[in-house]
Amino acid sequence: MNSDRSVIAPDWPAPARVRAISSTRAGGVSPAPWDSMNLGNHVGDDPQRVQENRQRLAAMAGVELCKVGWLEQVHGTDVVSLPVAGVPKADASHTDQAGHGCVIMTADCLPVLLCDVSGTRVGAAHAGWRGLCDGVLEALVSDMGCNPAELMAWLGPAIGPRQFEVGAEVREAFLLNDPAAADAFSGQGAREGHYMADIYLLARQRLAASGVSQVYGGDRCTVSEPHTFFSYRRDGQTGRMASMIWLSDCA
Repeated sequence: MNSDRSVIAPDWPAPARVRAISSTRAGGVSPAPWDSMNLGNHVGDDPQRVQENRQRLAAMAGVELCKVGWLEQVHGTDVVSLPVAGVPKADASHTDQAGHGCVIMTADCLPVLLCDVSGTRVGAAHAGWRGLCDGVLEALVSDMGCNPAELMAWLGPAIGPRQFEVGAEVREAFLLNDPAAADAFSGQGAREGHYMADIYLLARQRLAASGVSQVYGGDRCTVSEPHTFFSYRRDGQTGRMASMIWLSDCA
């Protein structure tokens, strides 16, 4: 982790030209229950405070705020290429243009950052269980137009396997796509007929099936670290973190 509590720097062997950060709940100006670095403008926070927090994120990254590719995330599989006008409804983006940030907001869902080993293209996906099950990672890998074997991924902070209780219908939906997904579910849910799900393992399985074998991260839990992360499942009304990846002008 970066020494600054407001930022996590991915620990992965990305090319020098690839830059990435993942925000925490620290370092912003929003009051409770969004305290303090809320980056979501759809959760009831004051829009001016959200704008200030977004400006702080852009400043930390050294990216122009107008070049941060915010999305209206809808738990789907649509992918856009940046730069793009407006705020498109999509759950993944990618770019080969320096200075344009692919950004995903989360508060338990899984942010997945991708880059190619030559440092020429980056991408980001919002992988809640619905989007993950429906193929958002496969869609992003395909749309990036790279050889999947030359891609690497970083799994950002998400709900951990000891906290993610789901119904049998979620398990069955994943098993319809891949019987090996059974390994990501244990029958130890607190409620009868429920399972504990490992969203990190599910993402690793989907990435591997797409040909992406270099996968890093996946070792945090948003629910279990209340001083560090927002968590919708834990708190209900809360803020949103952001995971962003971009290409610098030079290595």
